[in-house]
Amino acid sequence: MSSAPTVHIDPAAFHADPYPTLAAMRQNAPVCYVPEMGATLFTRRDDVFREEKRVDLFSSHQPNGLLTKVMGSNLMRKDGEAHMRERKALFPALSPRTVRDVLGPKFREIVQGHIDGLQPLGACDLVTDYAMPVSADALRLITGLTNMEAAEMDAASQAMLDAAANYQRDPEVDRLGYGYADHVLDLIKERLPQLRAAPDMSIISVLDQAGLTLDEIAGNVRVIIGGGQNEPRDAIAGTAWALLTHPDQYAMMANGTADWNAAFDEYVRLVAPIGMSPRRVARPDRACDVEFNADELIFFMFGSACRDADHFTDPNAYDLTRNTGPAIPFGAGPHFCAGAAASRALIAGHALPMLFDQLPNLRLTDDVTFAGWAFRGPLSVPVAWDI
Repeated sequence: MSSAPTVHIDPAAFHADPYPTLAAMRQNAPVCYVPEMGATLFTRRDDVFREEKRVDLFSSHQPNGLLTKVMGSNLMRKDGEAHMRERKALFPALSPRTVRDVLGPKFREIVQGHIDGLQPLGACDLVTDYAMPVSADALRLITGLTNMEAAEMDAASQAMLDAAANYQRDPEVDRLGYGYADHVLDLIKERLPQLRAAPDMSIISVLDQAGLTLDEIAGNVRVIIGGGQNEPRDAIAGTAWALLTHPDQYAMMANGTADWNAAFDEYVRLVAPIGMSPRRVARPDRACDVEFNADELIFFMFGSACRDADHFTDPNAYDLTRNTGPAIPFGAGPHFCAGAAASRALIAGHALPMLFDQLPNLRLTDDVTFAGWAFRGPLSVPVAWDI
């Protein structure tokens, strides 16, 4: 283990609300070893921003890491040439032009279809009834897995992510996660002949056209299902919650002094849907006055970095007037989220403005509970509107 000071956590309390513990870590032990996770945590924004780029020391290549074991070989767990080869192959599916010309119009159709189905009901849970199917249908389009139902996409994402963060080694969590990983592979095999007959801009198709193997395609699609379902789902429902519980901030949206991009950016700063990224120490070395040994596990805590009081005044508040520039919810180095532009287009461009525009007097009907530290979001967001 590293020479960092040891800090113990209560895993259940940390899962329910990690922010008080993370704030104490930033103040007293910004780089600390947590036995309950078997990892050394980096919690301050500047340390995360700087050290994440040192891939020669803090390597993404983790052949024995949980994410690699669950998802298979993927670009998130590669550095240098190997990473760039797959990132370049992926680029056409998620480029700004593809987002604007191909995905954007389809996103609007997807969102409108779900709102049309909800409007007559007068009430719903934004997580399960809106954000989940909108994100899943968008991801079916993006990946090319049109043979996967929305609920199945969400279940696969959650199961694989849970297994990839299963540091307590719960066997049932592993069973579900690995089972869905196998199922995704079967669905890719089913789609490949169709996409080879009629290539498109979906991820499966562009990776296949670039010459990636079936295992490489599957590993990357699984990882993208994880982040691409979890993050938009939680950010759609979570940003709606933030605006509905902060009427002064929503008033800024209504009078034009803030826009949907600001609402989205401030929410993912406040509650980073992907709260951390693991790395492997590639060699014995020193960073932040801490000695590290080869093959140790470290976590860059994005959720903590985004609430660092050295960069954000009143960091636990939702404030659309703040500069969110220093926030790093999508990472900071060469592994910056490849799907960030598509996520922003879906959420800030369509899902949120259309929701608030078309469901009059949208309002919460009960309290909202959040959970998670590696991946965090609201468990439910019950709302009603006038019909």
